[in-house]
Amino acid sequence: MSSHPEPIYDIAQLGHAELRTPRLEESVAFFTEVYGLTLVGEDPGRAHLRAWNDDVLTSLTLTGAPEAGLGHVAWRATSPQALERRVAALEKHGVEGTWHDGDFGHGKAYRYTGVGGHIQEVYFDTEKYVPPPGEAPALPNQPQRFAPKGAAAARIDHINLLVPDVAKASRFQQEVLGFKPRERLVPAGGDEVGAWLSVMTKAHDLALTKEPAPTTGRLHHLAYAVPETSDVIRAADVFLENDVFIEFGPAKHSRTQGFFLYVYEPGGNRVEVFTGGIHIFAPDFETVTWDTESKGRGTAWGLGVPDSFHTHATPPFGGAPA
Repeated sequence: MSSHPEPIYDIAQLGHAELRTPRLEESVAFFTEVYGLTLVGEDPGRAHLRAWNDDVLTSLTLTGAPEAGLGHVAWRATSPQALERRVAALEKHGVEGTWHDGDFGHGKAYRYTGVGGHIQEVYFDTEKYVPPPGEAPALPNQPQRFAPKGAAAARIDHINLLVPDVAKASRFQQEVLGFKPRERLVPAGGDEVGAWLSVMTKAHDLALTKEPAPTTGRLHHLAYAVPETSDVIRAADVFLENDVFIEFGPAKHSRTQGFFLYVYEPGGNRVEVFTGGIHIFAPDFETVTWDTESKGRGTAWGLGVPDSFHTHATPPFGGAPA
C-alpha cells in the first residue's frame, strides 16, 4: 500500500517573476529584441514584459537596481479559495507575510520570505492579455498573433533558486504550498544538493540548488520555454549574432529531460531557453533520486559543466564571467 500524503492542488503555476538589473534600458532591449518578449507597460524604474504564448498580461518585471538578482517570484493559486488556504498554511507554519493590493497585471497578493531567503508571493486575480487591434491571432486558442522576434521565447516555464539547505527548502514548498517532488540529487554519502519540484504535471516549475556561498536569496536562473528543440538551436544562433555570452548548451538535461541553453542578459541575470521535459500524470509518482553527475547521467548529456554554472549567481554577481 502507498503511503503518499494527500496531494495539495492549490498552486496552479509559476505566475511571474521580477528581476533586478543595474542596466535597465539594456536589459529591456535584450529581452525584447533578442530574447523575444514584448513590452506591455512601464512605470518609473520598471518595465513589464510578456512572452507571445503567455495568456496573462505580463510574466516578467524588470526593475532598475544597483545589482542584479531576484526581486520576487510569484505563484498563482488555482482559485481565490485556494489562495486563502495557502495563506492560512503559510501562517500556520510561522511565516509572517503581508498582503498588498496588487501590482501591474495582477490583484491582491500575499508576500513573504521563503526558506532560502527569497521574496515570494501567492495570488489569484490576474489580468488576461487582450491583443490590440490588428494583433489578434488567427487561431482562437492562442493568446497573441505569432510574429517571432529574436529567440521568440514562448512562455514563462520555471525558476531555479539557490538555497543553503535544499532538503529544508524542498519540504517547505511541498508541505506548505503543495509542490510535488519529481527528482532530487543526493551524492553518495552527502546531503541533498538539488531538487526539482512541480505544481501540476511538468518536470519542474521550481528547481532548488545548493547555495555554494555563505549567503541567502540568490537566483540561479529564470527560464522561458520555446515549442521545439530546433527553437533552442536557433536561439543559439540569435545569441551568437547579437554577441550574447553563451554559458552552457545547447544540450539536453538528463534530469527533467529538457533541451536547454543558458545565457546572461546585460544586467547580469542568467536566463535559460528551454523546451521539452518529462510530464508526470501519475498521482503516486515516485520521486527519482540521483546520486551521480558522471557519465552523462547528470546535468547534461556527458558534457562538462562550466565552473560558472555552479559558482555564479545573482546577487551579487553582476555580469557574465570572463
